[in-house]
Amino acid sequence: MDMARFVNKRKEEIGLSPDDMSFRGKKKMENVLLRMIDFDAKTLEEKTLNSLNEIFVYQKKNTVTWLNVDGLHDTELIQEISRVFDFDTLVMAEVMDVNSRPSIHEYSNCILISLKMLQQDSTTGNFLVENLSIIITESVLLSFQEIRGDVFEPVRERIRNQRKRIREGGTDYLAFALLDIVVDNYIYIIGVLGERIETLEDTLLQEPRKSVIDEIYTYKRELNFIRKCVAPAREMILSLSKMESEMIDESTHALFKELLDNINQAADSSETYREILSDQLHIYHTTISSKLNDVMKFLTIFSVIFIPLTFIAGIYGTNFDVLPELHFKYSYFIMLGVMILLVIGMLFYFRKRRWL
Repeated sequence: MDMARFVNKRKEEIGLSPDDMSFRGKKKMENVLLRMIDFDAKTLEEKTLNSLNEIFVYQKKNTVTWLNVDGLHDTELIQEISRVFDFDTLVMAEVMDVNSRPSIHEYSNCILISLKMLQQDSTTGNFLVENLSIIITESVLLSFQEIRGDVFEPVRERIRNQRKRIREGGTDYLAFALLDIVVDNYIYIIGVLGERIETLEDTLLQEPRKSVIDEIYTYKRELNFIRKCVAPAREMILSLSKMESEMIDESTHALFKELLDNINQAADSSETYREILSDQLHIYHTTISSKLNDVMKFLTIFSVIFIPLTFIAGIYGTNFDVLPELHFKYSYFIMLGVMILLVIGMLFYFRKRRWL
């Protein structure tokens, strides 16, 4: 049975030690991929590593090394990373817990950042979420993704194209560049969903069909899930912007504050669209009630008009032998005339009272 989207604790994880380095998630790719970029202002080297032992050479260089790990299910590799970089076991334990809440922790030799990354599937259009962990050290930045993707390709292109700021920056600036991509995706995803919501509003006013209510509830559920990712990420970035650490340069703090403004925009936009959906729900029910009132008004007026006509027809439809006007030559036409005048008079009265 699949786990709920908002609560992801599995029964087999209950009782595990916080520093237990076991994969707590769903395997999403077969083989782990190690991609490395080593650079400074003048040099650049990019390669796929066959073994983690190849990283030793770059640890001793006076350059910035970015090691991206795609796939988290290989426990032995994760343990080896912990050993090679001398990380606390709590660091890698949290990296392997893909259901952890977005957070930031500072350790003696690194800063661990964990948050959710949203993407839109190019084929289905569905929104995908995966856990992203970033470890900042003095000269090496490690990023951990559940699946291989091209979401960080713009950052790689900036490095390849010798953009001065990123090539001369340290691991803290590289971390900012990656987080900026994640936050931009938040804003993009919310914008895509918002466009659908605004289109739905036009449909709602023109034709409030029953399927609209299903779409509203679907969008509310998606927005709630997005807010579950964005809200704690905002807390994490706020903590990051205030963090005083030797691994974060003073100039980078200003960038993190700018990043905080961007994620605030994402959070505010998601809240705005939630309010719009609530308003749309109210509009739907109001429109349906108004249409029902119109139907009821029509039926009521129809009934009120025909009640006196039925009364007249009932009287003259009785089977008594002695009935006034029964044998009069023009009785039938007089009765019809009275009925017609009665209908016209009632319609005139309803119009005057603005009931029609």
